[in-house]
Amino acid sequence: MSSAEPFVLQAPLTILYQDEHLVAIDKPSGMLVHRSFLDKHETVFVMQTLRDQIGQHVFPVHRLDRPTSGVLLFALSSEVARLLGQQQEQQLWRKCYLAVVRGFLPKGGELDYPLKEQLDDIADKFSRSDKAPQQAITRFQPLQQVELPIPVSKYPAARYSLVALQPLTGRKHQLRRHLAHLRHPIVGDTSHGDGKHNALFKQHFNCRRLLLVAKQLQLPHPLSGETLQFSAGLNELIPLFQQFGWPTDDAYYQQQFAEHFTEQTWQKSQ
Repeated sequence: MSSAEPFVLQAPLTILYQDEHLVAIDKPSGMLVHRSFLDKHETVFVMQTLRDQIGQHVFPVHRLDRPTSGVLLFALSSEVARLLGQQQEQQLWRKCYLAVVRGFLPKGGELDYPLKEQLDDIADKFSRSDKAPQQAITRFQPLQQVELPIPVSKYPAARYSLVALQPLTGRKHQLRRHLAHLRHPIVGDTSHGDGKHNALFKQHFNCRRLLLVAKQLQLPHPLSGETLQFSAGLNELIPLFQQFGWPTDDAYYQQQFAEHFTEQTWQKSQ
């Protein structure tokens, strides 16, 4: 989606959880979290839309890239925003993603591959460009595969994997860059992906979005300490998953995340 095609919100934002301290939503793909001079033509933003929807100010505590959909959390006061920021510094959050990638990913693992900070020509024009690469760690686990009888590039068929992902660090475009490094780029990624496969999904499935979903977020409540777990929907991707014969039941993905990305291994990695 370019600046020539401003985002149009078809319905109110889906609220996954709300109390007097915080609110979690299911962010649509293509929607900017907040106003940015990088896209002056855009008029719809998550922060302003959510503020108007619930009738109070919201405070961002993390972000999702514009093309990524899924769980996005906001504080309802500056003090709670500060506490949630401290939680992230202490690595108390567990994020789980789903991605559709090119090719058959043979097995799961953990990629520890430092990433050089990506700078934007406008937003980061005063930032240093000579910084050393930053540590970046991602866990990955293939869940499903599909082979389509559609020729692509030099191959007679197209192969794709559904992959569960757990970022243990939070670098810019980390998941997209790490999967590209593994030679299994995410479908729909116009920066680090494969244009031929992006075009295949547009032509055959009318799918024009990045196939990356922030599916689950787990964290302790900043005041009560109670474990909170939010899960985003597959939404417009459900027909695609059904066509591929992949599960659409949320319980399946919760089970996979629990099995492959346990709290014990999370703590061990720190």
